[in-house]
Amino acid sequence: MTGTREHLPRKLTITMWDFSWYTMTMPDEPYHDLGARFKEAVERGYNTIRVCAMPCFLFPNGGGPRTEPLRFSNLGMVGVRTRWYNCQGGAELDGTAHLLKLFEEAKKHDCYIILTSWEYQQSPSFLKTPELFEELLAVPPEQRFLYVARSMDRLVSFAKDAGYGDRIAYVELHNELEYGRLNQVALDAGVAESNTSGIIRRMKPYVEEAIAYLRERHPDVLATGCYTLNDPYPKAHVPDNEQVAHFHLYINGVLQELMEATGIRNPDVPFPNPLVQSLLREGAPPFAEYDLPEGEEWRLHGNPVGLKLLYLHDWADPVKWDLYLYERYGAHRLAMLQKIDERLDEAAEWAIDRGLPVVIGEGYVGYTPLYAQFEEGPVGKSIAEYAVRKGMKLGFWGMVLCSNCAPHHPFWADVEWQRKWNRYILES
Repeated sequence: MTGTREHLPRKLTITMWDFSWYTMTMPDEPYHDLGARFKEAVERGYNTIRVCAMPCFLFPNGGGPRTEPLRFSNLGMVGVRTRWYNCQGGAELDGTAHLLKLFEEAKKHDCYIILTSWEYQQSPSFLKTPELFEELLAVPPEQRFLYVARSMDRLVSFAKDAGYGDRIAYVELHNELEYGRLNQVALDAGVAESNTSGIIRRMKPYVEEAIAYLRERHPDVLATGCYTLNDPYPKAHVPDNEQVAHFHLYINGVLQELMEATGIRNPDVPFPNPLVQSLLREGAPPFAEYDLPEGEEWRLHGNPVGLKLLYLHDWADPVKWDLYLYERYGAHRLAMLQKIDERLDEAAEWAIDRGLPVVIGEGYVGYTPLYAQFEEGPVGKSIAEYAVRKGMKLGFWGMVLCSNCAPHHPFWADVEWQRKWNRYILES
């Protein structure tokens, strides 16, 4: 094989287990029993699991494997009702054994794994102590891309040596390259953090070098980057040596109005303001008292999710949150659907010119509180269905049904909807 798809499914139906598959492993948490979760995934029609494979935690800079156990914690009062942040803490894992278990269950259930990393974004926030996080930050920004590539190379070799190379769908260098601590190489060059296009352009040679390294080391495994389609930017800024056009599309729309009005994404708006107060549950603590445990401020250092968002997600009344979105959705509906059309058309046109398969690895409305139901309800589903239909019409290789369709989200319980739309993808 030379980086082909011949041994892989004709269509990828993807459920995103991100880093939660190793941060939520306590006895009453979703990933305590990986075999049961794979069984459920297959029952819902999935054939592909997308994960943070912990390359830098386990094989730092191509070394390792690291022999000491990985120890995880929580964020105290922070994140208890926020997606991905609501881990119990206290787990101690043999990281390589857990990785091999993932591949073992994938083989047993005839599933494939998309390997990526969140280690320069959220996943270090859940470590018990900051040493591994500090180790990553100590790598100079211009060297971080190859650092991740070397770590991923070693991980892929480890999986191959264990007999699981055929379970790798493809390798992403890192999740959403333009966000998180990999973009420091652009920020240090004077590119504004809000300038998505400039960040992607500035990072391009570093990402290309890292992908080239992975392709040379593993010519039989597809390698690529990972970018969002949330903001417009010339696709010429994306690396020329990608083998999969892997993108994410969060539409936001009406959700963006909420984030702007509450001040979550607008520094010029006071927080908490009257709108924030109107969305809170009874008994919410004052924002000034809501913080990480003393001495653990490092957990959110450079993390793209800030305390304001965490506070509102933790303490919002889900009914009030959803009602706000439903009441205002009509004014955004057409623009949200148009954004799907425009961004997916653009991605398809770019990929066709390069002969690349397209995968949408995350989407669609946006980041909502754990117990909010807007995305899982009739409007959110209709948006996801519109995106899936569009992607299949354009001939995309794989898609998520929704980022929230995973064992650590309530949407996982809607079995029939997932079966229906995974079947639609597989039969397209």
